Amino acid sequence: MPTQSTDLNQLKLTNQHLVDLTNQNNVIAPENFKRFDIKHGLRNSNGTGVLVGITGISDVHGYQLVDGEKRPDEGRLYYRGIDLYDIVSKNASNGKRLFEETIFLLLFGQLPNAQELADFNHMIDAYRQLPQGFTENMILKIPSNDIMNKLQRSILVLYSHDKHPDELAVENLILQCIKLIARVPTIVSYGYQAKRHYFDHKSLFIHAPKEGVGTAENILHMIRSDNQYTETEASTLDLALVLHADHGGGNNSAFAVHVVSSSGTDTYSAITAAIGSLKGPKHGGANNRVRDMMLDLNQNVSDIGNAAEIRAYLEKVVDKKAYDVSGLIYGLGHAVYTISDPRAVILKEKARQLAAEKGKLKLFSLYENVELIGLELLRNKKGLDFSICANVDLYSGLVYQLLDIPEELYTPLFAVARMAGWCAHRIEQVMSDTKIIRPAYVCPHQRQDYTPMADRK
Repeated sequence: MPTQSTDLNQLKLTNQHLVDLTNQNNVIAPENFKRFDIKHGLRNSNGTGVLVGITGISDVHGYQLVDGEKRPDEGRLYYRGIDLYDIVSKNASNGKRLFEETIFLLLFGQLPNAQELADFNHMIDAYRQLPQGFTENMILKIPSNDIMNKLQRSILVLYSHDKHPDELAVENLILQCIKLIARVPTIVSYGYQAKRHYFDHKSLFIHAPKEGVGTAENILHMIRSDNQYTETEASTLDLALVLHADHGGGNNSAFAVHVVSSSGTDTYSAITAAIGSLKGPKHGGANNRVRDMMLDLNQNVSDIGNAAEIRAYLEKVVDKKAYDVSGLIYGLGHAVYTISDPRAVILKEKARQLAAEKGKLKLFSLYENVELIGLELLRNKKGLDFSICANVDLYSGLVYQLLDIPEELYTPLFAVARMAGWCAHRIEQVMSDTKIIRPAYVCPHQRQDYTPMADRK
């Protein structure tokens, strides 16, 4: 009888053979993309996105096309046609919470009046609590070290708590979406507490959500052991949620919602697919890359206030001699934005205010120096006509750090915000387009005959 070590050795040998076969037969030669005129990553050769659909939810503007040529332009983000700058600036002085208003705008296509917003907030409050036994059975008994993974599994389980999970009538879609938007902050907060307790060996705190305070305050209330937060902290997190609520239909997770929804499947499956997309480091996980890079910078720079030392470090990053040797300065550059990312512009000023309040302006200056020096280095390398700007991930990580939010919550908070956009895209797809999204692929391999077993080598 073979021993366990024998089985493991055999498995290792078998795995290497399978790895060799995989490497041999699963890599598409780069020249085939050009040969068949394939839009790699659904991007045109000039860097613009390939048009694959229509959405009225939000629009991202980062450049102009002049005679087919991409020309840099100031970045703009529109929610249902309303400029994000207007949404934020026209409410800056009254301390008003904006996230719930933004959710209403994205879902229903217009700004709510006072009564509509009050009724909507009441409805969200009514669904913040999780179903009976859900916290104990789904979150505490099956904790996860990754909160995005916990969020995916929890949403799939909510399917079982829905009496009409597959019903596509608009009334049912709206109810499902509102419940998800209300419950996801609670799931994320409790998922964090379970992770903190079972994996980090800390005390367990489960705080019931509060009514009448909104999503941002509820998150701070539920993730902190003492429930305490300042007005500035609450308004800052509320702003961050607004800025992350949607980003056009072309981003990876929103596209996933459209693709999966087009099959006619249920809301829970479509939203879970979007969460899986956002979990990736090229999408929602990018702010963690910024955070990790900044930690590496701190370990390799003796004085974070010294611009010359920061420049020396970033030069090594660009030359692929530091951090992850990718040559990328995380937090700089975007697929659409060229001159500016409006979310980064807005969040940078909020970060400056929060840093001043907390006595951490030196930390803010570090991020600002990384932005300014990094952009200069990348333009010098790529050419002075190369248009690049700081993206929202550079300053979102800083804001979360100033809010004392743990790193493992960065991407889940992105999901909390983007749930509004995903649900809006879900409703739009189901109501507007009944055709299943089915792109075409080409196979470059030559045809071959089937070889009987006896004749195979």
